[in-house]
Amino acid sequence: MDTLTFILKTTNLTELDLKSLKNRYDQLISLINKYNHEYHTLDNPTISDADYDKLFKQLIEIESISPNLKIDNSPSNRVGNKPLDTFKKVKHKIPMLSLDNSFSDDDLYAFNKRINDKIKSKDSNQIKYVCEPKLDGIAVSIIYIDGKLERASTRGDGNEGEDITENVRTIKNIPLLIPTNDLPHILEVRGEVLITKKGFKNLNSRSIKNKQKTFSNPRNAAAGSLRQLDPKITASRPLMMFAYGIGYIELNDKKINPYFSKKHFETLMKLKKLGFNINQLIKEVDSIPKAISYCKNIQKIRSTLNYEIDGVVIKVNDLNLQEQLGFISRAPRWATAYKFPAEECITKINDIHWQVGRTGAVTPVARLETVNVGGVNVSNATLHNLDELKRLDIKINDFVVVRRAGDVIPKIVKVLKDDRSDNVLEVTPPSICPVCSSKLSRIDGEAVIRCVAGFSCSAQLKESIKHFSSRKALDIDGLGDKIINQLVEKKLIKNIPDLFKLDLETLNTLDRLGPKSSKNLLNSLDASKNTTLPKFIYSLGIREVGEATALILSNKFEDIHSLLKAANNDFKYLNSDIENTSFIKLNDIGPRVARNIINFFNNDYNIQVVNDLLELGIRFSKINQNIKRIFENQVWVITGTLINYTRPQAKELIEAYGGKVSNSISRKTTFLLSGESSGSKLTKAENLGINIIDEDEFIRKMNS
Repeated sequence: MDTLTFILKTTNLTELDLKSLKNRYDQLISLINKYNHEYHTLDNPTISDADYDKLFKQLIEIESISPNLKIDNSPSNRVGNKPLDTFKKVKHKIPMLSLDNSFSDDDLYAFNKRINDKIKSKDSNQIKYVCEPKLDGIAVSIIYIDGKLERASTRGDGNEGEDITENVRTIKNIPLLIPTNDLPHILEVRGEVLITKKGFKNLNSRSIKNKQKTFSNPRNAAAGSLRQLDPKITASRPLMMFAYGIGYIELNDKKINPYFSKKHFETLMKLKKLGFNINQLIKEVDSIPKAISYCKNIQKIRSTLNYEIDGVVIKVNDLNLQEQLGFISRAPRWATAYKFPAEECITKINDIHWQVGRTGAVTPVARLETVNVGGVNVSNATLHNLDELKRLDIKINDFVVVRRAGDVIPKIVKVLKDDRSDNVLEVTPPSICPVCSSKLSRIDGEAVIRCVAGFSCSAQLKESIKHFSSRKALDIDGLGDKIINQLVEKKLIKNIPDLFKLDLETLNTLDRLGPKSSKNLLNSLDASKNTTLPKFIYSLGIREVGEATALILSNKFEDIHSLLKAANNDFKYLNSDIENTSFIKLNDIGPRVARNIINFFNNDYNIQVVNDLLELGIRFSKINQNIKRIFENQVWVITGTLINYTRPQAKELIEAYGGKVSNSISRKTTFLLSGESSGSKLTKAENLGINIIDEDEFIRKMNS
């Protein structure tokens, strides 16, 4: 019988003598620390939650039976000790210095040149570096004495911080005890404490539910959580730490040796073996051009990471060389922080305009004083709907914080009401459509106001054509926004079917569209007539019917006529018994989407559009019909660049074969489809033991 099974079978601890109780206590601490590390650092638990709870319960019971056995670093302290009166000051034995910043490639080349000049090297590529994401968190110092966590402190002013030991003990991925084999008497581990984006979202959701104050961003949430006088509050927050290096080391013979090894990267791997969480994206590079390439790659995937970063830290890998280079004022010569453009900036709202979308939704859009956010000049930000406008309490001439992450549409985070002046103007929602002057309506329970004019509203017609011709729909190559705008504004088309009535003479009247481009567009229009049923359903722009729902409908109904007939038959249930409709019985289709489908196909205009398109030659390939659902109940994730498919095409194929596609790796993932230049998803899949397949194997599976 193994140790875990033996311990779990124990029911009465009071029968154990003191020596047996001590042995059991030591066993429990060892097991619980092991399972905590697997769960919170490796993300690979090997014990059930129920069995873990039993172990923890025994630990608490022993500490209750014999309080003298309890150690400072007991896992029971993860839930927090008694509140503190104040934070004591702690002086760092080695200062926690800040880094000089770099903002461009030239800055990094200059950084490399300064190092080479300092060591009198003529080879500009002699220096090897370690690159790692610059985490937007709170720097901490943790002191271990003979493998036991003794003290933790904030960075403070670099020379002196605050004692936050009890709070740090509650952070579940920080080891309370580390193996003592070949370990120095004193070891200082330095790292960054943060809250992930997911943890931040859950924290604020919980705060809203409990009618408590929410946090503005993950960094502030982490900082506020670390500086709680009541450790139980810190324990309730989703904090985690990435170790990024070591500080002070003292050997048992009292000699001071500041390093584990001769290389910084090897030191980090040593910390990883000791149980510390090390960022998976850390990389050794052998030249500054490769460091620059790393920075560019990290900036590209910045928005996909589950934690906030604001740049890349680049350090000389050779620790002896670090010591030789030394420091200038309050920063080391051997490291720099390559800072990304800010993703949050302050700007002013000059006006609020109202934009009409494909479904008639009239959306407020803030016109901003142009500001560079995340490397892009931003002059507009969507406000989504009237409820969002009211929630933010936005007024014209307000100063606001604008956020942009990756390629996401800029968003107004908050209004700086303390800076509000007397010249602000109230925002008045329109009563008529700003494009066609038709009356606007608002359905009870919805936050959106809508123009009900349909395609007689030029804005709705334009957006509908853009959707219809998009890559995920009929994929009409060459039909860009500028051409669509001209076709509608010159009244050359009045509806979607009119696209297929265009001729060379008409297209030649458009600006910036020569004879060759016109001919190519006509060929593309003709080629788009050969499509699939799911693409066609999606292209119609039914409210809340995306690719997945279109695929579900195409698998249920053999052709478009069967779908029209079902919608017509179900019309009688629309306002009385929606649960009896053909659509509600399908997976992933709820009452609201079912109503949208039935309403769409019971609208005379929409039916005419469908019939006209069929008459103009739209035909459906059977490629996605009646195929084996060989990926049924499987969850797929796609990463990297594929050769034979775009990622949306691969997603569509997986769903057609019965699988589901997720954006993130988890233990529920069945397969990771990995293309070229795969990033962090590939690393996480490898760590979790997920099945990883390449594109060739993916094709073989579909053909099997």
